[in-house]
Amino acid sequence: MKSRLLWMLAAPAAIVSPGAYAEIYLSVEQAQAFLFPGASMTADFRTLTRAEADAIEKDSDENVRNLDLKLWRVSTGGWFIVDEVVGKHEFIPIALAINADGTVKGIEILEYRESFGGQVRDPAWRAQFTGKRHGDTLKLTEDIKNISGATLSSKHITGGVKRLLSTYALAIAPH
Repeated sequence: MKSRLLWMLAAPAAIVSPGAYAEIYLSVEQAQAFLFPGASMTADFRTLTRAEADAIEKDSDENVRNLDLKLWRVSTGGWFIVDEVVGKHEFIPIALAINADGTVKGIEILEYRESFGGQVRDPAWRAQFTGKRHGDTLKLTEDIKNISGATLSSKHITGGVKRLLSTYALAIAPH
């Protein structure tokens, strides 16, 4: 009886979904070299004030989950930002390159841990962000195409880029 009870309690734990799929694409250093070839980077990590975070949230309509910014100044002008957004269940670390004029130079997906939706790594999809700037709509299905099977990842990456462009405009560029 005791072993039967233990089996009944353990059985649901044995029926779990398949393990998370994790793929590391680029390290931060590799993304820096890829997005800003030949440039040197100077770390300029900062912490947003609550007032700055509130202003960014109001401006971008996206939540600021982390007040700590991982920023690098680029020797050739511009900024390199590492951040993360939520996919469907897991965080997606991203790197955003911003030109000196405030436009997006490029975006890289550093890691992807979801079992579906890795198509956000497709260069053609990520290229949609190139040239975008603070104040652009950046709305999924309007000016950024959705990826079927990766809708939440697509939506959250789009929102993350919009939030980071607001962060750049309101908290980085003015300094």
